[in-house]
Amino acid sequence: MTDGWSLVLHGGAGTITPERIGAGAEAGAGEALARALDAGSAILDAGGAALDAVEAAVRVLEDDPHFNAGRGAAFTRAGTNELDAAIMRGTDRAAGSVAGLTRVRNPVSLARRVMEASPHVLLAGAGAEEFAAGQGVETVDPAWFAVAERRRQLDELLARGGDAFDVDMKYGTVGAVARDRQGHLAAATSTGGVTGKRWGRIGDSPLIGAGTYADDRACAVSCTGSGEQFVRVGVGHEIAARIRLAGEDAGAAAEAALAEVRALGGTGGVIVVTPAGEAIWRFITPGMYRARATSAGLREVALYGEA
Repeated sequence: MTDGWSLVLHGGAGTITPERIGAGAEAGAGEALARALDAGSAILDAGGAALDAVEAAVRVLEDDPHFNAGRGAAFTRAGTNELDAAIMRGTDRAAGSVAGLTRVRNPVSLARRVMEASPHVLLAGAGAEEFAAGQGVETVDPAWFAVAERRRQLDELLARGGDAFDVDMKYGTVGAVARDRQGHLAAATSTGGVTGKRWGRIGDSPLIGAGTYADDRACAVSCTGSGEQFVRVGVGHEIAARIRLAGEDAGAAAEAALAEVRALGGTGGVIVVTPAGEAIWRFITPGMYRARATSAGLREVALYGEA
């Protein structure tokens, strides 16, 4: 693939089955993944940068309430929505990420501003939102992020005296990885965390090398799943290291990293694209919202486990 492009998306992994999701949510999620695929593919097909494509795709998913990112984010135990995101460029491993946002409509775009307009990689909370104001990034009333189904999930958790991580989870984090016509890679991830989270908990999504990673020498990765285990394994960097240093193919590297996650008691999935344009996903859950397209004509949107 000398001048071809590839794009892979995810909208979360977990207990995603036809019985659990329902026809309405199934159709809505599938349509949103298709729109995000269109947004990223149009940029790549026109010769645009992988970085632009992953940002555009993730923005579509952040604005869609079917996913746990942006509008539709999980509720904290206190009844608020706290948003995290990251973006990374494979050419020079430049990266930006944000955590604990409450007013930024598209966290992935603020993450990009951190990368391009600050000397830092990760900004959090009030400081990140102060930076957003100075950058002219769009903000909204926190009520924009709240949707009834996510509130119901929190109410159900609290009613039975539960806590975060003690339920049959669906991790609705969204992400995108791309290879552009110039052969460069990029990755982006955005999340609302987990229902009932406390104490400003932050998972793997905004942590470079854990939930998000891109290196033109190896691959671009975006993860979704039980964040604590993904952080401990360093999944994004682990996959890249296995490809670059051990010579493993993308599928084997992804499977090995997920096996480590499972060994630590975690679960989830990953999407990976390589410099050669290989576009894959792997998951150790019943399903994962996912989509991919390439300049060779591949186009696929899927929700449930492999047949």
